[in-house]
Amino acid sequence: MKKRIVTISREFGSGGRFIGEEVAKKLGIAYYDKNLINQIAQQSGLAPEYIQESAELSPRKGLFAYAFAGRDSAGKSMEDLVYEVQRKIILEIAEKEECVIIGRNADFILRERTDVLNVFIHGNLPEKTQRICRIYAVSEQEAKKMMADTDKRRMTNYNFYTDQKWGKASNYTLSLNSSELGYERCEKLIMECMEME
Repeated sequence: MKKRIVTISREFGSGGRFIGEEVAKKLGIAYYDKNLINQIAQQSGLAPEYIQESAELSPRKGLFAYAFAGRDSAGKSMEDLVYEVQRKIILEIAEKEECVIIGRNADFILRERTDVLNVFIHGNLPEKTQRICRIYAVSEQEAKKMMADTDKRRMTNYNFYTDQKWGKASNYTLSLNSSELGYERCEKLIMECMEME
């Protein structure tokens, strides 16, 4: 079956968001990333700032924070509520239109669909560091800390809600090294795979 949806999981600094946005533009399809935050906030009744912080990243305290987070009488935490609303929205979007979805465990949420291309974008440390330094105007040391912190929190969130390993090749259709291939080649490879039956 021809692919209608691309999910992109990515290492911080690998350019995954930029690559996804370009693919969506070139294919003329919808692009979902930060624009999901307001939808999740509306449906959950929580502040967009809170959603931004917890929809894709684990609490700063790591995995134990999930286990011991404040839970209601049904045993659900605020993070669980955010995940459930996010999951519902992603499933609705997939039914409605062709699109590119960045992060938010979309590859796992849409795992039962046959029209989804799941991509993981990673890169080499020196190039990712330089990119983060340039974009965020930080030192190399700060860039490396941002990378380690963000990727650890993405991984913890993914591993907790999916029972799978973030970045493991078998969870994705394509695993691309943007440092080796360049952004344009990554985009072309994704678009070529979208055309395959």
